[in-house]
Amino acid sequence: MTTLGASRSTTSDPPLIAHTFTADPSAHVFNGKLYIYPSHDRETNIVNSIHGDRYDMNDYHVFSLESINGPVIDHGVALKLDDIPWASKQLWAPDAATKNGKYYFYFPARDKEGIFRIGVGTSHIPQGPFTAEPEPIAGSYSIDPASFVDEDGRAYLYFGGIQGGQLQCWSSGKFDGNASMKSDSTSALMPRVARLSEDMLSFSSDALPLAILDVNGQPLKADNHDRRFFEGAWMHKYNGLYYFSYSTGDTHFIVYATGRSPLGPFTYRGRVLEPVVGWTTHHSIVEFKGRWYLFYHDATLSGGKSHLRCVKVRELFYDGEGNITLKSI
Repeated sequence: MTTLGASRSTTSDPPLIAHTFTADPSAHVFNGKLYIYPSHDRETNIVNSIHGDRYDMNDYHVFSLESINGPVIDHGVALKLDDIPWASKQLWAPDAATKNGKYYFYFPARDKEGIFRIGVGTSHIPQGPFTAEPEPIAGSYSIDPASFVDEDGRAYLYFGGIQGGQLQCWSSGKFDGNASMKSDSTSALMPRVARLSEDMLSFSSDALPLAILDVNGQPLKADNHDRRFFEGAWMHKYNGLYYFSYSTGDTHFIVYATGRSPLGPFTYRGRVLEPVVGWTTHHSIVEFKGRWYLFYHDATLSGGKSHLRCVKVRELFYDGEGNITLKSI
């Protein structure tokens, strides 16, 4: 366990974590403490491609804070590739949840055939280490799992990512590695949502598309790159309203939509975050000690290398109509 520096502004500039590269931060409050579950970037000699080959992470660390401006604790390796029997490479953006006195860690990885699946590990403490189940979640595919446990105890897993995340490869219901992405006036590919079982280790429903609609009630179109889903799903709840937020990928926005049910449909509302330094953008939204925060990453720590990123945080606000705004840097 390592204690990192203290005394930062709430805009987190410099980064929250500077001794190693981190990205895709999933932030949660457990037992009054804020925990961050990011991916762990590393230097490689791999040439990048549209499939994201350079993003070749092979373990996860968990971090925690007692206060938003206090020191960050690095709890060390929580799970590594060698301890996941079914996985071959690329431990991408994870998430975590708690229920029934246990902690659950959801993560994507390529299986032995190179297909992205979603796995789950368990622990009795939020920082892990986590013990991975021997097989991925049956019926899972693609990347970027985001878990959400509602106030009634029902739990859900949101996931999906197009291009390197392979979501387009499942359009027919079976994996087709040659499938291409649509970028026309037809409906965009939607993220997926499935109910989680009571033990949080499997799906208790089929994984179904999560509808994201425009103000006229029509599905967002594939050629609307400023609004359509690309990757990086996140779900949170504020004043009884469900907020589904995500990355638009090649236009580099974090945007959000709202709905009255965790299963949708959701109506597009607007942007949360403008493009950052680096190609990717990924986030989470959490309430901590009565204030709301956006955790995100950029590539400033590495001087702009898109596969070597750092986690940051900004305070987030809601207006009287539930619209999201960010505190200025």
